[in-house]
Amino acid sequence: MDKTTFLESVNLLKSLIEIPSISTEEEAAANFLQQYLENVGIEVGRKGNNIWCLSPNFSLDKNTILLNSHIDTVKPTSQWMKSPFKALEVNGKLYGLGSNDAGASLVSLLRVFLDLCKTTQNYNLVFLASCEEEISGVGGVADVLNCLPPISFALVGEPTEMQPAIAERGLMVLDVIAKGKAGHAAREEGINAIYEAVDDIIWFRDYRFEKKSPVLGPVKMTMTVIQAGTQHNVIPDRCAMTVDVRSNELYSNRELFEEIKIHVKSEVVPHSFRLNSSFIDLNHPFVKRAMKLDLKPFGSPTLSDQALMPFPSLKMGPGKSSRSHTADEFVMLKEIEKAIPLYYHLLDGLEL
Repeated sequence: MDKTTFLESVNLLKSLIEIPSISTEEEAAANFLQQYLENVGIEVGRKGNNIWCLSPNFSLDKNTILLNSHIDTVKPTSQWMKSPFKALEVNGKLYGLGSNDAGASLVSLLRVFLDLCKTTQNYNLVFLASCEEEISGVGGVADVLNCLPPISFALVGEPTEMQPAIAERGLMVLDVIAKGKAGHAAREEGINAIYEAVDDIIWFRDYRFEKKSPVLGPVKMTMTVIQAGTQHNVIPDRCAMTVDVRSNELYSNRELFEEIKIHVKSEVVPHSFRLNSSFIDLNHPFVKRAMKLDLKPFGSPTLSDQALMPFPSLKMGPGKSSRSHTADEFVMLKEIEKAIPLYYHLLDGLEL
């Protein structure tokens, strides 16, 4: 990779940082990226704020690899000392909201897509810059996959220090509601919904699902919100709890839900079952190639758009996950400089 190519990717990232693209508000960033691709002669498909393009001489007789990352960001926290929408380069660091999560991955994958399009491969490529990833929104990847050709494998760009995340936890959010009967706190009357909830609270804290993943470990359940009562002298008739369930690849979210219902007496209502855990086999050609380069497969605790992909996928990108969603987010320029040739080497000549 020559210096000009690298600087072009960095400058693209700087431009994207300076276009606010909080989830569901990505239109300006999508417009900019579409114009950028069209200016370099790439035909672009678009649905909502999702942008995609296909490699030349696309053929349905070949397997297709999807290169995907997202253009949306979380909202900046109040602790930012720098401007979140100003790309600031200092001592090899590029600061700005979305620089690490996941702008560095986006521009690196795009560079590799453009370079591979100049070569002959035994597969097709699709580059997809998607929206609403940070909220797993219905207008993001889930809304656009039916517009794409059949996908054989997806490389999802997220900050993993360029190590291959072969699995990631799924997510299911539960509303758990214990019911009682209102009464006056001064008299022996009513049924206290808080007390009705105690056994279930303890169960969520202590229960361990039988199947433990060698990559992701056990299923993790965490009660994160409890709301009950209206005033000090009224017995609460309702105690509403929120439980965060992080699944491993050995259970679907629906399977976990059915088991939870057996054990708790409170009403349990799932927000959805759509964000399941993902896993790719160690014998997959991309994983085997990564391991030959001494890259270390691992299981990721964080969620990405992989959860919405019904085909083999792997998460990998420049930057560190620990910088995501933090004040004064940054990516190291050398991380992008390393990522582009590494992505290229992993994909060039890959046999699926």
